[in-house]
Amino acid sequence: MKYINKIFVSMVFLAGVFFTSCETTDLDLLNDPNNLTTNDAELDRLMSNIQLDFNTFLRQMGNNGAQATRLQNPFGRTYRDAFEPVTMDGTWSTAYQGLFSNIQLAETYATALENNKHLGVMKIIKGYTLIVLVDFFGDVPFSEATNPVEFPAPFADPGQDVYQGAIALIDEGVDLLNQPGAELNPDMYYDNDYGKWKKAANTMKLAAYLNTGNTAAFNAIINSGNYIASTADDMQFQYGANQTSPDTRHPSYSNDYTPNGASSYRSNWIMDAMVDNNDPRLRYYFHRQNGCTPGAQGCATDPGRLPCSVTVKPNHYTSDMIYCSVDKGYWGRDHLNAEGIPPDNFFRTVVGVYPHGGLFDDAVIGDETNHPFEGVSSGAGGGGAGINPILLASWVDFWKAEVALASNNTSGAASAMQAGLQKSTSKVASFISVDPTADATVAPTGGQISSFIADIVNQFNSATSMSKKMDILAEQAFITYYGNGIGAYNMYRRTGAPSDLQYSLDPNPGNFVRSFFYPAAEANVNSNIQQKDDLNVQVFWDNNPASPAFPPAN
Repeated sequence: MKYINKIFVSMVFLAGVFFTSCETTDLDLLNDPNNLTTNDAELDRLMSNIQLDFNTFLRQMGNNGAQATRLQNPFGRTYRDAFEPVTMDGTWSTAYQGLFSNIQLAETYATALENNKHLGVMKIIKGYTLIVLVDFFGDVPFSEATNPVEFPAPFADPGQDVYQGAIALIDEGVDLLNQPGAELNPDMYYDNDYGKWKKAANTMKLAAYLNTGNTAAFNAIINSGNYIASTADDMQFQYGANQTSPDTRHPSYSNDYTPNGASSYRSNWIMDAMVDNNDPRLRYYFHRQNGCTPGAQGCATDPGRLPCSVTVKPNHYTSDMIYCSVDKGYWGRDHLNAEGIPPDNFFRTVVGVYPHGGLFDDAVIGDETNHPFEGVSSGAGGGGAGINPILLASWVDFWKAEVALASNNTSGAASAMQAGLQKSTSKVASFISVDPTADATVAPTGGQISSFIADIVNQFNSATSMSKKMDILAEQAFITYYGNGIGAYNMYRRTGAPSDLQYSLDPNPGNFVRSFFYPAAEANVNSNIQQKDDLNVQVFWDNNPASPAFPPAN
């Protein structure tokens, strides 16, 4: 929470700059009374924009990855419907027209001022943004990007080349952090702790090496210890609770906590998986508005509010696959359900206190008098003062577990997974303080959390095949990624696990998204960007069989 005030002040500053820029171009007005030079003021403004755009880009990409992998609910009957080219226009613009263009301009000011810390942070941010662009699109503009005079229609460089260039940028950024220079004003991520920036930079490289299967480089960083290994070093963006002028709340909170009720649906798959394992993070991830989902065990059907509660499970679903109604009041939607919107705004499950800054779910079925179910309203719970998780220590533990399991080191994989679950549950549980109205008496106890972790580890150790162990590991990794689906999207294409994800509602949804369409706004005007025929194009590090044979759950 310690960055809230700085971010709020920064947003107010940016809002003021954008407003006054329409009135005057005399930036010298910024010199007095704040004793700022034109370069100082412009660099601060640009650096604030860069940090905000970096968060926006990763949140949007995380949402796309989460929707593809059942962490969030996509809207569309097929993958093509859900992820049309136009859906990526804003994200692409944020990266190229916003983030990269601002970095290019900011570098001129930072170089003139010899602000090496600024230059270092910008290179690290740009490097990781490029890595994620490749992960989602494959080949993307790099060498000719942000140079519209010379290259008005930039070519897309091969993904492998962009990856190499991105890692080189991150290394250059780390070197610059070791050199003298003024501090960022503000630093929205690490409060000018450049040791933490270096750990984040190395963790970005870990993600790249994991995707490409470069185990030697991955283990070299792990052995150095210079990466995000503690939750105290987690890279995240902190939102505020201000509703207007500017709105600093987590966007998912803003969508769900409205006077008219919730605006989106939660994914049935993740809620059911957490209910099945009695996951202690459940009350933090999701907030129920009611205690009985129509059609669930012991609950009456309600075709008006949940039409599927009176229909039979699709024939292509397996017998043990969740369909329509999750127990215990968790009311969401199945994967790729494009049905209309019934009047269920005050019944469906909404985002909770982690990571979205909503309500902690302290309702108790059977004791509603003392622990009632609560509907959403503007400002409820944490008021939206959540986070966007970008790189977490718990995620790295799951990466380590995946690498260990791939080398048949099952004990090492179990140990790393256990560490990841311990860090994740501890971090998530700490968010009860975000909701001042939370009743902590119903929060999972330390004993319950320990029992949950021990049970998952026991399931893993008892699994009789490597594929089953991978399914258990991947399911827990996906749940731990909740709030940012980039890691889940990459893991699913690397491993095909978990193989028992809920199928698409339609038996013919098209092939899984091996990479996303190029944005319509780019492909339609750039003669050197050839739009993909379909979603089957695999990124350079995806060496698994072509779709539809892979991944298995579609």
